[in-house]
Amino acid sequence: MPQLLVTVGSASGLHARPASLLVQAAARQSAKVTLGRPGQRPVDARSLLSVLALAAGQGETLELTAEGEQADGALAELAALIGSDLDAPDAR
Repeated sequence: MPQLLVTVGSASGLHARPASLLVQAAARQSAKVTLGRPGQRPVDARSLLSVLALAAGQGETLELTAEGEQADGALAELAALIGSDLDAPDAR
């Protein structure tokens, strides 16, 4: 099962807006995607409450894992989102 370590790029971390964008993108994937801190139990990336509960801050490293069809593509798309500053004015 493919996995990547990604660094949170949003200035405010994965709070409401960035988490919502991530969850929406994860829900569009055919692969099952999880997200969490390395060495800890991951959460379903399609669950807004679970992603918010991670309380991941800017610069924090998270482990993104995908299983199923098109897992590599799902990882690439979601890793790019997590690494972006989704709070930047041009991201709105």
